[in-house]
Amino acid sequence: MAATRGKSFVGRFGVHLAVLVFVVIWTIPTLGILVSSLRDKDQIIASGWWNSFSSSSQTEAGRLPAASAQTQKDGKYVIEGNVFGDGGKRAISAFGTKAAAPTQYKAGTAADLGDGVSLQVNADGTFVLSSPKPFEGDRGQRVYYASSAPPKFTTENYENVLLSQGIGRSFMNSLTVTIPATVIPILIAAFAAYALAWMRFPGRALLIAVIIGLLVVPLQMSLIPLLKLYNGVGTFFGVPSKTYLGIWLAHTGFGLPFAIYLLRSYIAGLPREIMESARIDGASDFEIFVKIVLPLSFPVLASFAIFQFLWVWNDLLVAMVFLGTAPDQIVLTAQLNALLGSRGGNWEILTTSAFITIIVPLIVFFSLQRYFVRGLLAGSVKGG
Repeated sequence: MAATRGKSFVGRFGVHLAVLVFVVIWTIPTLGILVSSLRDKDQIIASGWWNSFSSSSQTEAGRLPAASAQTQKDGKYVIEGNVFGDGGKRAISAFGTKAAAPTQYKAGTAADLGDGVSLQVNADGTFVLSSPKPFEGDRGQRVYYASSAPPKFTTENYENVLLSQGIGRSFMNSLTVTIPATVIPILIAAFAAYALAWMRFPGRALLIAVIIGLLVVPLQMSLIPLLKLYNGVGTFFGVPSKTYLGIWLAHTGFGLPFAIYLLRSYIAGLPREIMESARIDGASDFEIFVKIVLPLSFPVLASFAIFQFLWVWNDLLVAMVFLGTAPDQIVLTAQLNALLGSRGGNWEILTTSAFITIIVPLIVFFSLQRYFVRGLLAGSVKGG
């Protein structure tokens, strides 16, 4: 008995440890995206998000004022100022005048630039450039410096993304695509799954085998043939091929094999006695499906809804192929991708956009998560 209890304790501890590991693995990247989306863009480039609560060090370049800013002091020509412009809270640790040696001199020391010219850059960013001869030229001395800045968090990244033109419209476009593309395959797959699980007709086994085979067909293989079919139908009827109806049908077709497979496994595991009792009472297959099967299958329906919603919401490829980039059609992922490109691939835009796109899926998941595990266990109980 003691040995059995010991094994049971070890087993539970192992399960809890495994769950903890998976939670950490999934949580750390999300936390990193959130922290990075709130950081200053210069600090994102300088250090990782795990260093966001400590001072970050980075090497920067600047140019001192031109010769027109010089003054005379003690028989020398002097240019003074601050490399940070109007000042700042950063601290300089070293500086240099060549890109190959940006930290050649320590802050506060005077660097000999030759011909009697010297440059001193202090830790607070102030500098003194002096020369026995007048400075000439419209371009100032190039200077490099290593500086450290305290942690800086800001909502400017979110303001840049959310207030950009077209984001609100693309958000609504994504909902217009995602909600029907989630509901339609559930409706079709539920009827098909019940028929394949509890109705007997010729070719039933072959149809099940075909559906399972479709699970391994890569989506990319069917994009071009399906688009040609859409274009042919659109040309025949004289209507545009890239419409919301087209992308709803595309996502429905791509999601149906998995939906039917998952729902059939669950529905086939429902107690046979319930079905037989309903038939004895005179219930038709449609009445059995609507009044018995659907209420009992809600967990698996919710599980597939989560999968399908996440897939369609985060989709970019299918949306670009079957919908286009018009202002009244472009989805959120495509709009954020265009915004990222126009910003030069800045990390602050990338992390902020990523966190914005996962907000809605997180709401959907946590709303239906209590049914998620039950739905994943579909078909684990032996039935018809």
